[in-house]
Amino acid sequence: MARVLLLVPTASYRAPDFVRAAKALRVELIVGSEEPPPIPNEHAIHVPLADAAATAKVIDELDRARGIDAVVAVDDQGIVAAAVVGERLGFPHNAPDAVAATRDKLALRSRLAASEVPQPAFGTTVDAVGYPCVVKPAGLAASRGVIRANTPAEYHDAVARIRGFWDGELIVEQYVDGSEVAVEALLRDGKLTVLAIFDKPDALVGPYFEETIYVTPSRLAHATQDAIAHVVARAARAVGLTEGPIHAEVRVDLDATDGNELHVIEVAARTIGGLCARTLQFGAGISLEEVVLRHALAMDLDNLHAPRTASGVMMLPIPRAGTLTAVHHRDRALALPGVVGLEFTIPIGGSVTPLPEGDRYLGFLFARAETPAAVEAALRAGAAALDIVVA
Repeated sequence: MARVLLLVPTASYRAPDFVRAAKALRVELIVGSEEPPPIPNEHAIHVPLADAAATAKVIDELDRARGIDAVVAVDDQGIVAAAVVGERLGFPHNAPDAVAATRDKLALRSRLAASEVPQPAFGTTVDAVGYPCVVKPAGLAASRGVIRANTPAEYHDAVARIRGFWDGELIVEQYVDGSEVAVEALLRDGKLTVLAIFDKPDALVGPYFEETIYVTPSRLAHATQDAIAHVVARAARAVGLTEGPIHAEVRVDLDATDGNELHVIEVAARTIGGLCARTLQFGAGISLEEVVLRHALAMDLDNLHAPRTASGVMMLPIPRAGTLTAVHHRDRALALPGVVGLEFTIPIGGSVTPLPEGDRYLGFLFARAETPAAVEAALRAGAAALDIVVA
C-alpha cells in the first residue's frame, strides 16, 4: 500500500477531505502538523511547518524509518518543505525556490515581470504605480491585509492599518479594472491542465477584497477562457513551477481597448483554499483531493472531465468583529432548491474578525444546479435565509 505524508497546518480544516480521498484510493495517509498528536499515533506526527529545513529533516527521518511514497502540502505553510523533500527523495516536485517565490508577492511579481506576463504594475511604494493602488502584505494570503487606496490619505491609512498586524515587506500594486476569475489547474512535467475556471460574480473593487461567491463553469466566452488558460500557463512557467496543483487569480477586463485585458493577480503552488474544493468533482465522482493524491503517486489521471451540472460555493462573510453567538434557519437554507451543503468553520462562541485583519470566513455554503446562473441564485437565496448573530 502506498504511503503519503500530508502536511496540514493546525488551523486548516481540509484534512478530513484528504483522509476520505486516501481511503477511496486505498492509500495510507500520515498527517503532519504543527501540533503534536495528543497520544502517540502512527498516522499523525509533529512537523514544524514554519521551518522548512526542520520539517524536511523530520520527513527524512520518517522516510528512513517507515518509507513514504509522496509528500503533499495542503496549504502555503508546507509547500516549500514538500518541494525540498521531493527534490531529495525523487518525488514529483517543484523547485524549492520557485515554490518560495509564490509565497512572496514581490518575488512572484518580479518573476512574472521578467517573462513579461501581464500583471498590475507594482513597487514598494505608491510612487511606482500611482492611484488608485492596492496595498498588500508581501507574505500573507486569502486577501488578508489587502486594501485599496484612492488618495494619499487613504494610502497612509492603509499602510498604518496593515502595520497593526504585519511587520514584513509591503507591496503596492496598480488597481486594475475588471471582473475576476479563479483558475484551478494541475501541472505534470510542465504541462498545465485547467481543471476549472470559477467566475466571481460579486465585484471586487475594494476598499477590502472579501471574496464571496465562486461559480463554475465560467460564463465567459470560450475564447476568453482559452486566453485565461494560456496566461496562467505562461505565469507558471515564469515562476518555474512544473508539478502539482496550481491556484491562480486573473483579472479580466472585457472593456479594455488596448488589447491587454488579462492581468495575473496571483499564482499559488497549491489547491484552492478553505472548503471550496468540495465544489469540484471529476469523472465518476473523483474529488480534487483524489486528483492531487493521484498526481503525487504518479497514478492514472485520464478522463478528468468536469460534470455537466454547474456548482458553486459562497464563503460566508463576517459582518463585524465580535463573537459568533448563533446561526438561525440553517434548515431553511438547506431546503432551498440547489443548495446542497452548509458548513460553519467557526464554532458558536468563537471570536470572529472581518477583513482586512481577519484570516478566515464564517463557513461555506454549497450549491449545484443545471446552470451557473441557477447556482448563483441558490447561493444568494441560501445566504439570505440564514440569520447569523455576531455580538
